[in-house]
Amino acid sequence: MAVMTPTEFLGAVPVDGYGPGFFRVGGTVHRGAIIVTPEGVRPWGGLGDAAALLALAGSVDVLFLGMGAEIAFPPRALTQALEAAGVMAEPMNSPSAARSYNVTLAEGRRVACALIPL
Repeated sequence: MAVMTPTEFLGAVPVDGYGPGFFRVGGTVHRGAIIVTPEGVRPWGGLGDAAALLALAGSVDVLFLGMGAEIAFPPRALTQALEAAGVMAEPMNSPSAARSYNVTLAEGRRVACALIPL
């Protein structure tokens, strides 16, 4: 399991670690794909669940989209829908997305990450 470096999050929920099939967020293990916001964690249906990501419109400035173990591009239709809703999505592998989320969260920015497990 990879463990993230602790920092100050002012009450927001950070990603603490990850491993095969799971993420640890705020000290709790979550299996499967998840969406993490400063307020908490919720299950996510993966790339086919655009509605959950579109619901973030207006509440986040950036969405780090963790595509699993490898960097991959999300489906074009998803990217277009997010852009139309004003959600800036940055696809990367899930470990990078978790780290980027934590750094941006520590800066006090409005951020979320959607993570597909390794």
